[in-house]
Amino acid sequence: MPRCILCGSSSKIISSILGVCVDCIRGRFDEALEYIVEAHRSTRIRYKLPGSPPRSKGGVECNICSNKCSIGEGEYGFCGLRYCKYGRLQSIVSASKALLYGYLDPHVTNCCASWFCPGGTGMGYPKYAYKPTAEYGYYNYALFFYGCNFDCLFCQNYSHRILEDAPLMTIDELVEVTLSNPRISCWCFFGGSPEPQLPFAIRASSRVLEEKPRDRVIRICFEWNGCGNPKLVEEACRLSLVSGGIVKFDLKAFSRELSYALSGVDNREAYRNFEHLYYKFYSDRVEVPLLMATTLLVPGYVDEYEVESIARFLADLNPDIPYSLLVFHPDYAMRDLPVTPPKHVRRCYEVASKHLRRVHIGNLTLLHMVYGVEA
Repeated sequence: MPRCILCGSSSKIISSILGVCVDCIRGRFDEALEYIVEAHRSTRIRYKLPGSPPRSKGGVECNICSNKCSIGEGEYGFCGLRYCKYGRLQSIVSASKALLYGYLDPHVTNCCASWFCPGGTGMGYPKYAYKPTAEYGYYNYALFFYGCNFDCLFCQNYSHRILEDAPLMTIDELVEVTLSNPRISCWCFFGGSPEPQLPFAIRASSRVLEEKPRDRVIRICFEWNGCGNPKLVEEACRLSLVSGGIVKFDLKAFSRELSYALSGVDNREAYRNFEHLYYKFYSDRVEVPLLMATTLLVPGYVDEYEVESIARFLADLNPDIPYSLLVFHPDYAMRDLPVTPPKHVRRCYEVASKHLRRVHIGNLTLLHMVYGVEA
């Protein structure tokens, strides 16, 4: 059975890639840091990505996200999309072209907001939905970005790191394929995460909303870690607001120490951005909630303490903010952990429900398939 390198405790829910338990991550972070750093370095080297956001003295600074990489000559930023050449910041993407692919996802989709969004329920009909009930017969155009400003060891979509195989798409191509299919009723940018390519997402979304027929519904949604440049995050959220879309923050952990351990970076900017967007926009569209949060219940790490802390943060803003707890499936570098046990799911649901009125459990089919029980 795996043992924590620091305290010696044994448990099947101590991940071998980290080698340290959650108590030591939160309570003995200075000692745990070397193992955390090595975990991210060892998983990223195969993709030729830096193990941590570069901090080169005299490097060029990238402000596209909260990592604020300082990139030295010949170095790449943490996302792998930007680099320094001849002392200048260069990029393999731009505001007019992106590394992404799209696919049609029939409504009702497995989107983490489908339990309350216009596409899944008809909420906001007729302004934001084609039907007063679920939009069967329509599609979400799911837009998968390559590159990410996080390095989640449990990543469910880790192919975003394979940049050399990523397809290139222009705004013209994306808008054309969307407007030519009247059954596309929403876009959802995800990945990876949209933050490193937000300029493209913003410009493309503005274009499609300007060029669509007046009676055409196209909701703009973002599913992200929330640690983008605040000005870009605000621009993106404004597009979701006017189109009936939803901005979905994946709040992976509350404690900064656990965020570093699981995702390789600090996630405080996500909470600042969420709070800013709430005060800026939330009351402007009460009929369809603009913001929601999700948290993946990683066994042994994302526990009741993390979930309740996140729920308190949300409830201090508004106890009606939707919050979805997602059942974990072992993937990427954490394949040695189990699917979230039902007791873990129940406990997290209970502590979140003490503070919030709209708590949901996603990926329930995993509990049925693995444990044969409901949460």
